[in-house]
Amino acid sequence: MLVLAGLLPEFRLQSESGDSATRIGITAAIGAGVFGLLSALVWPLVVRALLLVPALVLGLLVFFLNGSLLLVALSLIPDGRGESDPQTAVVVAAVMSAVASATSTALAVRDDTAYRRRLYRLADRRRRRAAAVAGPRAPGTVFLQLDGVGHDVLRDAVAEGLMPTVAGLLAERPGDPPSHRLTPWRTDWSSQTGASQLGILHGSNHDVPAFRWFEKEHGEVVVCNRPASAAELQRRAVARTGDAGLLTVDGASRGNLFSGGADQLALVLSVAARRGRANRSRAGYFAYFSDPANAVRTAMSFVAEVIREIAQSTRARLRGTRPRVGRGGLYPFIRAFATVVERDVVVAAVIGDMLAGRSAVYADLVAYDEVAHHSGPRSRDAEQVLVRLDRSLALLAKVAEHAPRQYRIVLLSDHGQSPGETFRARYGLTLGDLVRAGCGLPVPRRARRTRSGAEARAAVLAALHRPVEEGGEQRRPAKRREPVVLASGNLGLVSFPDVRGRMTREQLDRRHPALLPTLANHPGIGFLLVRSEEHGPLVLGPRGAEIRLDELPDDPDPAELPEPLRGFGPGAVAAVRRTDGFPHVADIMVNSSYEPGAGGAGGAGDGEVLAFEEQIGSHGGLGGAQGRPFLLSPYTLSPPVEDGAELVGAEQVHGVLRRWLREAADGPQVPLSALPDRTENPRPAEPVDEHFAADDRAVEDKTH
Repeated sequence: MLVLAGLLPEFRLQSESGDSATRIGITAAIGAGVFGLLSALVWPLVVRALLLVPALVLGLLVFFLNGSLLLVALSLIPDGRGESDPQTAVVVAAVMSAVASATSTALAVRDDTAYRRRLYRLADRRRRRAAAVAGPRAPGTVFLQLDGVGHDVLRDAVAEGLMPTVAGLLAERPGDPPSHRLTPWRTDWSSQTGASQLGILHGSNHDVPAFRWFEKEHGEVVVCNRPASAAELQRRAVARTGDAGLLTVDGASRGNLFSGGADQLALVLSVAARRGRANRSRAGYFAYFSDPANAVRTAMSFVAEVIREIAQSTRARLRGTRPRVGRGGLYPFIRAFATVVERDVVVAAVIGDMLAGRSAVYADLVAYDEVAHHSGPRSRDAEQVLVRLDRSLALLAKVAEHAPRQYRIVLLSDHGQSPGETFRARYGLTLGDLVRAGCGLPVPRRARRTRSGAEARAAVLAALHRPVEEGGEQRRPAKRREPVVLASGNLGLVSFPDVRGRMTREQLDRRHPALLPTLANHPGIGFLLVRSEEHGPLVLGPRGAEIRLDELPDDPDPAELPEPLRGFGPGAVAAVRRTDGFPHVADIMVNSSYEPGAGGAGGAGDGEVLAFEEQIGSHGGLGGAQGRPFLLSPYTLSPPVEDGAELVGAEQVHGVLRRWLREAADGPQVPLSALPDRTENPRPAEPVDEHFAADDRAVEDKTH
């Protein structure tokens, strides 16, 4: 405070006639003391009042709120010796909080004696209290999801020295055996967080065909990252399995789409749509931002990340980097929220969970996934995010050493990412434009002028037995509801809302005879899934290729796998067949083409796909690294699968994590079906685990 008073002309800590050095020091001490007291007493109340403010806005308000507290503190200094204008007060308060935050951060990162003593005191108090209540405690488990980090990306980041903490888990020192094993697993066809995390946390991702899809009976588009949709998907999974989730016994869910049945929630999307006291999803914000030093540090990091993104995108544009997508508008702020605010809040919540001694914690760190979508999964921007994530893992590993119980840390990912330019960038039109052209509907002029648009229009006219009219406009057919075309990475979904139920191939051919040939023969499309009245599920490809899925085994010999599925690996048959059985599968499921790269063929490696969204790192369908996430587990836990076996699907991963929790000797998880029926007995005669009760009430309260 004294240094700032000497540097800033508008910030004064003495009377106008001047004071002695001693008097100035006393004035600074009073001002700093009052500011600290206000921060400790008033700041938590302000943050709680602002919980309904969007997090992006709260981050920007931090500076002004801190400056207001400093102005109040200066006004309370006797004899009017403290004075500042509002703008300077914001700067002074920010610098003071930043210094405090930098000091505590340095202690945390370097793990010096003071930080160790503080952790030991906290851990010892909790350990004694827990031992007095429950006696010796079994090990707890922390599941940390590195969103979007593929198996090969993690392995290469370790080899390049970007993630020393993870490298230490795989081999602590040269010559020492590793403490953790790295296991790849294969996603379902819908290789995205909604399907994977629902299956991992709740044991079922049945009827989740993509990240977004159209449900005809409701006339609604379901999107996995919408609060109402996430709540409904969780309700369906619980109803299907009869089980509240992976985290029902003394669990915590942090930064996830779904709760997993946990009672302790922070930044959980499936409860974000609730209102009132039952909504605890914002509690993590309060717990973190109630410390003004945390608030200022995160706010400053937020601003720095926005500037970093603007600089990186500008550099990519000036260098002519390809492929490239637009990164303007709100994206710099969205990236900063994912890589700074959400990371800091989630990590702080997990630290609190470990110091509280909770049995099971599942947390999602989304930073890499967000950056890789727009910069590329192997870009320098994404690598820098991996470095910062590794530092967060290092901090959590240190905290685990001082927790009141032993913790086993399991790292995993929900999917990978496949690089490649967008479908629109390569062909000049979107999947929606191509579908409209194939249906004979008007398309934008820019799309008509592309080769793909012209070919689609010619195919329609030929199918209708009409000559191609140069320069003429294709007349709009009889009025019908237009197709709904949705994209989930390189997976596209085409639905016709005016037709009840799923349309068959025969119906599609009668209604739009050129649509399926136009799509199947487009070079940017790998294959289509439709259903035939006569042959059941069919996979269609270029040049009339047709696969009857019912005639193939689930795991055919890769050498005998027919085109167009051969390039997507042997697991493609089982994945596509499973999705075909979902009630809400689209009339036409479209998977983009896949071009194997140096990483090898067979649906693995660094091959490229064409995203139907504006992303140069994408996931959601089949092809490449997107379908190959990882599971990094301690050797103290049983192997995920037997030697030579493959871990396939998020539901199998759920079974593995369940088994590991049972191995903790806390006893098996209690299924939801064991609870009494509350419609007949609203207050159970026997004590019921409150974690199940809370999740069951949430299910009952959900309205579609």
